[in-house]
Amino acid sequence: MKRLGILLFGLFIVFNAAAQTDTSLMYMKFPTIPAFKITKIPDSTGFTKTDLIKKKPTVFFFFNPDCDHCHQETKNLIAKIELLKEAQIIMISILDYQSIKKFYTDYKIADYPNITIARESTTFLPAFFKIHSIPDVYVYDKKGNFLEHFKGSVPVEKIAALL
Repeated sequence: MKRLGILLFGLFIVFNAAAQTDTSLMYMKFPTIPAFKITKIPDSTGFTKTDLIKKKPTVFFFFNPDCDHCHQETKNLIAKIELLKEAQIIMISILDYQSIKKFYTDYKIADYPNITIARESTTFLPAFFKIHSIPDVYVYDKKGNFLEHFKGSVPVEKIAALL
């Protein structure tokens, strides 16, 4: 009977340990820009970490073309783009290509050379950043080191102050 109790206790410990999940955030565990592959709008070309401009801060802006808050954030971003002229802004959505392209066209993103809009079809980046709501903004310095995460609306001035 004593052996059975020890066996059950041992199994309890093993199953309990196996059930534990790592709740730490990947972008905090690995605080540099992760390797990624996204598809640029409007030309459907691939874009990876190696395509980022070296020695420039990077701002990842996760959005949904159907989200009113994302539309407002984009309007604010464009209105104050001069504050982020030294940064490269990567706007990413997981929605369909046509919706993202309409967003790209509606906001005339082609007029802003430091903004890249792309589609992420693998969901690697949303999982890496553990995105639960949008807009979601992640800021990296010119060396590719993580600086700050902003959930929801964020004033452009607050992002610019980090750079």
